[in-house]
Amino acid sequence: MFSETGHYIGGQWVHTGPLFQSENPSDSADPIGHFHAAEAEHVEAAVGAARGAFPDWSHSPLETRQSILDEIGAALCARADELGLLVAREEGKTLAEGKGEVFRAGQFFRYYAAEVLRPTGELVPSVRPGLQVEVTREPVGVVAMITPWNFPVAVAAWKIAPALAYGNCVILKPSEKTPAAACALAEIIAHSALPEGVFGMVNGDGAGAGQALCASPRVDAVSFTGSVATGRAIARTATERMAKVQLEMGSKNALVVLGDADLDLAVQCAINGAYFGTGQKCTASSRLIIERDVYEPFLEKFMAEASQLRVGHALDPETQIGPVIDLQQLEKNLEYIDIGRAEGATLAMGGERLERPTSGYFMQPALFTDGTNDMRLNREEIFGPIACTLVADDYEHALAMANETEFGLTAGIMTRSLSRAAHFKRHAEAGCVMVNLPTAGTDYHVPFGGRKQSSFGPREQGQYASEFYTICKTAYVNA
Repeated sequence: MFSETGHYIGGQWVHTGPLFQSENPSDSADPIGHFHAAEAEHVEAAVGAARGAFPDWSHSPLETRQSILDEIGAALCARADELGLLVAREEGKTLAEGKGEVFRAGQFFRYYAAEVLRPTGELVPSVRPGLQVEVTREPVGVVAMITPWNFPVAVAAWKIAPALAYGNCVILKPSEKTPAAACALAEIIAHSALPEGVFGMVNGDGAGAGQALCASPRVDAVSFTGSVATGRAIARTATERMAKVQLEMGSKNALVVLGDADLDLAVQCAINGAYFGTGQKCTASSRLIIERDVYEPFLEKFMAEASQLRVGHALDPETQIGPVIDLQQLEKNLEYIDIGRAEGATLAMGGERLERPTSGYFMQPALFTDGTNDMRLNREEIFGPIACTLVADDYEHALAMANETEFGLTAGIMTRSLSRAAHFKRHAEAGCVMVNLPTAGTDYHVPFGGRKQSSFGPREQGQYASEFYTICKTAYVNA
């Protein structure tokens, strides 16, 4: 159990501020620990330390940055089993998913360690005789990062690693629901050769520490992953003072299953996307759009498979679906079960709270049928193990339904037709498109992000991260 863990500021752990508790969603009798919430002076100290460290770090040798990032990545990979267990205890994802998340976080750091040694620029002739033009990129400055609870290590890593690689200083504000996982990541970073002040972390909620970071005139950019409402509030605060903003927000992803699909594969992809991670992923498949000709056989296979999913304690090796994050989320999920019924959808499977040997927040994955795209059930992000099937007359109808949403993060299609797949890739209004794959699951070396209300600002991950974490400079030289 963590005992009154605090903030990491200027290379030191600071154990002051009001206390709050992180609980174990699998067992409320097994709390994770107590943590200090940041107050105004903590945020200002962290920002001040970052500002003081920026001049040297932004001009640090490439091999220095490369070595440090690789060191952090190697430590995360080596400790994936240990820290994965902590992530599973605190967030509720299965032990295998927790270990996988930590290892992936290590891969982010190692990838960007390599990217440090691949800086790019342009040297082009001017339209004016005798001049040359140089186009280079420089770090933005101090970047605040506000990260979610569902991937407390991986999302933090995919923001921190590129920011450091490009020479920025970082202040992390993790979710107050998963502070222990963030502290474990901060501890690994603290034990690296990173200079004091380059990385800092403050704990607390969004209204306190998060708002203070966004409003600080000494923070040059804010990267946020979370809800649409919070993202909009951050954008208002940060852009008011002309800070750069990057937002990854809500989703209502569709998986389209056409009549020519491999139904066994389609069912596996649908179950994976809808329920794994307890449906607590921004890339989850909450709308299953099935072509009419194969609707009944798909539904039969889906329910037969999904009804056998084992829901239980996150650390039980037999568990396939862990608990939801907390009582508030569980109550929200159950409220949407009532909303779906009231709207006229049929609850075909699951949807009830489950009792297990430990006092956790367990829920049977739910499937609604007889849904329509205008229902709240299919318009609003729930962030739980709840999916709804929609019947499509043909491919064109399915595509139209998939696009009929204010969100646009991921979209998937199950088909054997190359022409349908090609058309869907081009016409699906989403930032990420999956063909014969679950909608959840992305690679770290390519861009990630959405359209519409799902994202705002430059993409994350891969080389595209440079668009947010650097500023373009054009220099003219009279040769």
